[in-house]
Amino acid sequence: MTHRIAQFLEDRRPATPCLVFDLDVVEENYNDISRAMPDALIYYAVKANPAPEILERLARLGSRFDTASVAEIRMALAAGARPEHISFGNTIKKQVDIATAYALGVRLYAFDSEAELNKLAAVAPGSQVFCRILTSGVGADWPLSRKFGCDVAMAELLLKAAPGKGLTPIGVSFHVGSQQRDPEQWDIALAEAAGLFRRLEVDGIHLSLVNLGGGFPTKYRRDVPTTAAYGVAIREALARHFGNRLPETIIEPGRGMVGNAGIIQTEVVLISRKSANDNRRWVFLDIGKFGGLAETMDEAIQYPITSDRQGPTEAVILAGPTCDSADVLYEKADYQLPLSLEIGDKLAIKATGAYTTTYSAVAFNGFQPLEAYYI
Repeated sequence: MTHRIAQFLEDRRPATPCLVFDLDVVEENYNDISRAMPDALIYYAVKANPAPEILERLARLGSRFDTASVAEIRMALAAGARPEHISFGNTIKKQVDIATAYALGVRLYAFDSEAELNKLAAVAPGSQVFCRILTSGVGADWPLSRKFGCDVAMAELLLKAAPGKGLTPIGVSFHVGSQQRDPEQWDIALAEAAGLFRRLEVDGIHLSLVNLGGGFPTKYRRDVPTTAAYGVAIREALARHFGNRLPETIIEPGRGMVGNAGIIQTEVVLISRKSANDNRRWVFLDIGKFGGLAETMDEAIQYPITSDRQGPTEAVILAGPTCDSADVLYEKADYQLPLSLEIGDKLAIKATGAYTTTYSAVAFNGFQPLEAYYI
């Protein structure tokens, strides 16, 4: 918790649950990523947290933007981004949304299928396109495999077809998985990308871009490598597979840009046991899966949770407030909270700056969306 967040909570005492977000941390993260990957263009993944305050700060720093929808494109433009600095990175787009993005000036698009390529050809003529390839997602706490991307053989055929459809094939993209804790995972994907570059060059298709995707992690309960370590691993993999003909590179940090900049303050609503000999307390909070903590699904993302109470601790089951049996946050993971914990106490759920406010449901069970403060 930064001093600014602690001071805000002490002075304002906002109603819970709420997210408090320190914009200065985002600037520090942007600078760290820039130092780690000095030759890469940073395209912030807007979906991680699209708050105008974040987008405006990043736009002033020189960031570009990876968007998943027309709404996000409009947000980036409103924050000061130029359309030529926006990528429409979602591979699943309505044709009308492609046409709208094109009218707004966007000229860089992702695709991973023939049908998507045909939509781009129909309403975004002359645009630059890159094909997303499949990755395994090994090493990631939140894998992004199967739904997005195609195999390398299909990517080769699609990129060959693009010029005949009036599009400019510019490169390849991949995503090694969100919260990727293994910096070496980029090596595998870059080897495939380099092979694709070489084979297409024989056919007269000269690619120039590798979109390295996201994956830079946030520290949750387990330590992760430094941003610099990721930069070293990726740069070494690029040199190994591309030699002295290095492509232009894009990175799309989302979680790694904003995750550690926010803290959710929550109130303990109920503490109970299910039987007289139950050896674990149930601790119910005023926020759950439907209030912004969707990434606790399968206990994949394990946020650090702290209390101001001191003294001995005991294992607990943590759950949200809704009338839905799926709204249990952590039951298998070993979460410990003080025995002195009481109903009405506040807890801090740390590193919640990414993928929380936008996951918050609109009035499920009548609970309002997660309130957020950007300082």
